[in-house]
Amino acid sequence: MATVVLDGRDAYAGQLRGWGLYARRLADTLAAAPPGGIDVQVVSSGGRGPETLFEQVGLPRLLRRRNADAVHTTNCFLPLQRPCPGVVTVHDLAFEAHPEDFSRRTGLKYRTLAPLAARSAERVICVSEHMRDDVCERYGVEPERTRVVLSAPSLPLSDAVPPDGPYLLAVGDLRAKKNLPRLVRAFRALRAEGLPHRLVLAGLDLGAGEALRAEAGDAPVELAGYVSDVSLDALMRGDLLVYPSLYEGFGLAIVEAMVRGTPVAAADASSLPEAGGNAAAYFDPLDVEDMATTIARVLGDPQERAAMSERGCDHVAGLSWERTARETAAVYRELLSDR
Repeated sequence: MATVVLDGRDAYAGQLRGWGLYARRLADTLAAAPPGGIDVQVVSSGGRGPETLFEQVGLPRLLRRRNADAVHTTNCFLPLQRPCPGVVTVHDLAFEAHPEDFSRRTGLKYRTLAPLAARSAERVICVSEHMRDDVCERYGVEPERTRVVLSAPSLPLSDAVPPDGPYLLAVGDLRAKKNLPRLVRAFRALRAEGLPHRLVLAGLDLGAGEALRAEAGDAPVELAGYVSDVSLDALMRGDLLVYPSLYEGFGLAIVEAMVRGTPVAAADASSLPEAGGNAAAYFDPLDVEDMATTIARVLGDPQERAAMSERGCDHVAGLSWERTARETAAVYRELLSDR
């Protein structure tokens, strides 16, 4: 039986977000339905010391001890010197497209190691076609070494009831690429025209909260901060998810909303049209007026909202972690067969 070591450290972070959710769901699904002929061993901790030291020195030593046939890192940090072939998942290159969202130290690590990892990997898993194009264009990775494996809704479904009153929801850490100041301006304009909704922003405040409050003025904008899975499940069942992000590798919040029957208005940018397909309404993320017009159009047409809800459920019906795990295991088998 072949041994594949999965670097799933992100799955064990305190507050799981995109990459961590991917690692957790992938590891759990592979454990629940082990791929035939492959023993997937999950690394949950790098121990003490700097992360980079473990990633580039400690992990290769672990691979040798376990006599690994392949290694899969679920973020950008594949060991550059390793005793076996490597698979790396690249979720996004936001640190390249929006370096202002990262500290100097973190950005330097990503921009130094991520291109080296992608170029050295025997296989690069990308979470969307847009992401594959971005990796190949920015880093010169040959398309034949890439595979697109879509993510799936990760937030547990429950019988949660949404908060009272009409509201719009935006999900994501309060950082520049999320384009929230323009959303707040669009919302403020809609309120001036009589919109009864409030705007809820769910995501960690990374320093932009005060500026967003100032931008909102008297408009009812709520900064919910990081919310639990149960709370986010409830919030996702509101009137409309608005996703104005300038850059995403996949756009997980879009499919999370659609699986709950919630209409989506999203930026016509990066991978978001892939995530939303023909089920979402799109706007120019740099045009506040277009954003406001699109939101008003969706909210003002009950029949279209119902149709969007139905199209959204159909669009995400084929996405599941079983599918993601199966296609990921197929990448392992392909790689192992090349040895």
